[in-house]
Amino acid sequence: MKPLVAVALCAAAAFAQTPAKSRNAPDISFHSVPNFLKFPPNIHMGEGIGVATNSKGHIFVYTRSQATRLFEFDAQGNYIRELGEGLYGLVFAHAVRVDPEDNIWVVDEGSNMVIKFNPAGRVVMVLGHRPEVVEGVPPAKNPDPYLFDRPTDVAWDKAGNIFVSDGYGNSRVVKYDKDGRFLKAVGSKGAAPGQLNLPHTIAADAQGNIYVGDRSNSRIEVFDNNLEFKAVYDHVGAPWAVCISPGPHQYLYSSNSNPDNNNSLIAAQTGEIYKMELDGTVIGKFGHAGKQLGEFSTVHEIDCRNPNELLVSEIIAWRVQKLVLK
Repeated sequence: MKPLVAVALCAAAAFAQTPAKSRNAPDISFHSVPNFLKFPPNIHMGEGIGVATNSKGHIFVYTRSQATRLFEFDAQGNYIRELGEGLYGLVFAHAVRVDPEDNIWVVDEGSNMVIKFNPAGRVVMVLGHRPEVVEGVPPAKNPDPYLFDRPTDVAWDKAGNIFVSDGYGNSRVVKYDKDGRFLKAVGSKGAAPGQLNLPHTIAADAQGNIYVGDRSNSRIEVFDNNLEFKAVYDHVGAPWAVCISPGPHQYLYSSNSNPDNNNSLIAAQTGEIYKMELDGTVIGKFGHAGKQLGEFSTVHEIDCRNPNELLVSEIIAWRVQKLVLK
């Protein structure tokens, strides 16, 4: 039997390109649609934390400033409603995703909860719960399978199994069945193959493989559906956000919000988005630092339901941009 590290390194070599090849990837032409989202006069957007679309093209924006809020817009960017106003679990936003049945899921780093809304906007499932304030109780050495420590993102496979990146505190990925029953967890803090250091974003492909943006290790790790390690892509900088497009030919998008290998928010203003094949081959890149239209200021989430029309949320610029790739 080959040592695990040797197998992992061989797998990584088979998939990953060198950083130089990524930097030299062709530029993809694109433009940003001006004034796309239309907020009512009395509502203002805070930090652009999350963005996702449903099958009708409706857009869900998860934002935080003085309060965490979840808004819905139609496909033309017109405001429809707010979901979960005053909800106990909305404390400090981190990600929003929409599943194949148009349920809306939010991952809240502050409440340690993953909350599922049905399309009508009613809460139908909760994973995790808010921290209990108890003095003198040390954290558990073995994380509880049903408790999170600052989770970051959520994904699903075609069977409806749920995958949560339990990012800042536990450095792991947890798998549940469609009803929320624990199945498996993988990961511990570190830089070895299969370890994680701030798993910040997660996506699943049509085969059920799981792609984890291992932000502080500046790499994407790939696991199979049973959370067995497959590969490392360490050639696209620090992946703050990953997204996999649907359809017969899937693409992997990753925001390199930190090409200088420094994880401060100031450095994170520099970066581009890579478009890749699922094996990690970089097809092209687009964007650069800045706050003007068509520039990026810390991309935190990408929606790629349409692989040629992306939506990106940005923390520092407090906005969502609609990008049309040519």
